[in-house]
Amino acid sequence: MNSRILITGVNGLLGQYLAAELADTDSVVLATGKGEKRFRMPVRHGFTYATLDITHGVEVDNLVSSFHPDIIIHGAALTAPDQCELDKVRCWDINVNATRFLISAAEKCGAFFIHVSTDFIFDGQNGPYQEEDLPGPVNYYGSSKWAAERAVIGSSLDWAIVRTVLVYGNTFGGTRNHLISWVIEKLGKGENIKVVNDQLRTPTYAADLAMGILLVADKKAKGIFHISGREQMTPYDMALATCEILKLDHTLMEKVDASSFTQPALRPSRTGFLIEKAEKELGFSPVSFREGLARMLAGKDL
Repeated sequence: MNSRILITGVNGLLGQYLAAELADTDSVVLATGKGEKRFRMPVRHGFTYATLDITHGVEVDNLVSSFHPDIIIHGAALTAPDQCELDKVRCWDINVNATRFLISAAEKCGAFFIHVSTDFIFDGQNGPYQEEDLPGPVNYYGSSKWAAERAVIGSSLDWAIVRTVLVYGNTFGGTRNHLISWVIEKLGKGENIKVVNDQLRTPTYAADLAMGILLVADKKAKGIFHISGREQMTPYDMALATCEILKLDHTLMEKVDASSFTQPALRPSRTGFLIEKAEKELGFSPVSFREGLARMLAGKDL
């Protein structure tokens, strides 16, 4: 691939894997994030980092117009459901208003726009879901991401929406923890934990998600694509597999249902994705959960 690519949210989990994948291409990459660089940036000509507050429309417009990308990969978002529920103004500002700013800037330069979204746009009653299924979010995070999707769909852009599920991978440089890293941290300290066993997901290895997005970018494939793992699992299943591979004490884990927790944001009970469209149209082929977990734990995937 040889394009001018602008990425938002590069300091996050997905962003660092996108950076790693793009390091081996001929593309000119402008990786952006809020504040200082907190990821392992490839050392090569044509790969640069710039600070960007996506909630400032003028700043977004100036940066996009000066770089003039062929492709924008919009991965930045406020993804913590409880934070979104407790601070709805900030959630909407980051997830919806900022997306609109980027859409407006992209329309001016004719960039192909890839928007990263989530399984939380669905209500969790009929998962796993395919791309044509009707959204019905049960929390504010899901509502904000569905609103952002509608903004993309209603634009004049050539666009793709990549939805994903429960992403895991190596974290560093201030990246927010995910389920696997939390389990390793807590059990490594000998602490007892409670893990939900009544929610179903298709967990997604971050390297697979990055590769799926770049397949979309390379083909400039338009439309909605579900990019995730194939296996439907509960968080407890994921935690137990982590224990087995690392030989952690699984007796420290208590299997519970979601009602055991008091959380501001409701979670959809049964999501996960059917990924046949991405497999057929993009050539997407994710690793198994255990293979992704093994690669993550080996620490050689970035």
